Amino acid sequence: MPPVSRRVPLLALFISNAISMTGNVLTLVAIPWFVLQTTGSAALTGLVAFFTTLPAVIAAFFGGAVVDRLGYRRMSVVSDLASGLCVAAIPLLFDTVGLDLWMLLALVFAGALLDAPGSTARSAILPDLAGMAGMSLERASGISQAISRGSSLLGAPLAGLLIVLLGASNVLWVDAASFGVSALIVRLLIPPAGARAEAHGSYLGELREGLAFIGRDRLILAVVLTAMITNFLDAPLFSVVLPIYASRVFGSALDLGLVIGAFGGAALVSSVIFGAVGHRLPRRLSFGIAFVVAGLPFWVLATLPPLPVVIAAAAVTGLAGGPINPILSTVIYERVPARLRGRVIGTIRSGAYVAIPAGVLIAGLVVEGLGLRGVLLAIAAGYLIVTLSIFVNPAMHGLDRRSPVEPAGPVDQPA
Repeated sequence: MPPVSRRVPLLALFISNAISMTGNVLTLVAIPWFVLQTTGSAALTGLVAFFTTLPAVIAAFFGGAVVDRLGYRRMSVVSDLASGLCVAAIPLLFDTVGLDLWMLLALVFAGALLDAPGSTARSAILPDLAGMAGMSLERASGISQAISRGSSLLGAPLAGLLIVLLGASNVLWVDAASFGVSALIVRLLIPPAGARAEAHGSYLGELREGLAFIGRDRLILAVVLTAMITNFLDAPLFSVVLPIYASRVFGSALDLGLVIGAFGGAALVSSVIFGAVGHRLPRRLSFGIAFVVAGLPFWVLATLPPLPVVIAAAAVTGLAGGPINPILSTVIYERVPARLRGRVIGTIRSGAYVAIPAGVLIAGLVVEGLGLRGVLLAIAAGYLIVTLSIFVNPAMHGLDRRSPVEPAGPVDQPA
């Protein structure tokens, strides 16, 4: 086992991710509540939400090349500090000179725009720190996914509690501080890696190079397209279909919370388990089975069953989905050259983010025409077709070919 000093950077990354992701959830809850409290307008709340989500698509794609140029640690620190300042400016302006709508929109847009490259940078440095700590990529990716699930599961209730105790404005100060703590941990405990010493080409040329790599690698292209299509199909489940389902079938928002909580808790447990044993499992078989089983509960939901059955179905989907993202991350880390890692991961994330709002928008429109049962059957059928293709697509055989990860740069000790 590597000495403790070589495991500290990976532990610091996990802690930083937990703090930063929890801060993102606090933002997600506190800013809409702040807008509702100060304006009372649902329309303005929706507008602010749009300006919060749109930058993620833009920044994930265009920020990847910036990550490769600046290096992973530097980009993470800069991103956290800039996002924290944008969040802190909201209550500061509101309590002093006043906060106009255009100021609020600009701040939430800038904060979200600057946050995405930092997330990409922390993802890009994970394989180097895992190798330094002597941890398998599957285990490190599983732990990272568990942290993401746990932050979402615990962050929203924490935000609600803090809003009650402190008020929405003060919660934004707490959120801003969390970004500062994350940046400090990364700066002090994680070594620099990822910045390239050679002369840089044109920025647009580097973006094209990342896209070209995805187009040439049949396995990466196949898993990316699979993830994009399944995101398009299942993203509406929690944001559109289940809220309508709970309203029309159960008539209670509490029931919706129980269903979402069952999914989140099961997904967290599954991610932890996969992190412990995933490196021993065959990838393609695990990936295919997990994806197929995750979609089967959609058929059950289409029968409009009672609440206990819906909760059980959500838990099955969460349990099955645990291995999917860690396997995807591991394959990407193994196959993408270190010098392209930032822009390729950014492009992949951007594609996933693009699919989600499109799926949500279309699902909302289609429910009116097909009805709730019709939409669920369409989602279930589409999901099953896409996920079964994993077993017949020749490119997917590459999932079982494990490769060493190319190090991004010097990662011997923090500096």
